[in-house]
Amino acid sequence: MNPKSLLVVYHSMTGGTEQMAQAAAEGARAEPGVHVRLLRAPEAQPEDVLGADGYVFATPENLAAMAGLMKDFFDRCYYAALDRVNGRPYALLVCAGSDGQNAVRQVDRIATGWRLRSVAPALIVCTHAQTPEEIARPKQIAEADLAQCRELGAALAAGLALGVY
Repeated sequence: MNPKSLLVVYHSMTGGTEQMAQAAAEGARAEPGVHVRLLRAPEAQPEDVLGADGYVFATPENLAAMAGLMKDFFDRCYYAALDRVNGRPYALLVCAGSDGQNAVRQVDRIATGWRLRSVAPALIVCTHAQTPEEIARPKQIAEADLAQCRELGAALAAGLALGVY
């Protein structure tokens, strides 16, 4: 039996989303039989998407939207993966300064086009950064939030390993 593969793709400017993505990957790596790849959005290519059995996408909320480099990742990979990843599971992490809902909607629409299957509600961590100084400041995600990211990664990996997804 071939090991399953989980691809975690993220972008981070101030470290918050990176911490969340790393925590999800850490949780997933605890599951035997699942190979986990953690890639920054500019590094991820269509073959990475096609080679994975499941996905975690992690983006900051920038100007009430997903990060531009996450959009670039989807732009570069979308048509190469269209109709070739149908039914694969995904989860979404958003590091938001306010509510993160528009970033969630954008990624969910792309995932719908790819015919991916959402396996958990989007996990949104709100930093409440609202001033230019707070927005630009390096983020430190609370341990309780990182624990949720680890749990999400572990659950997705377990589902892959058990053949649930």
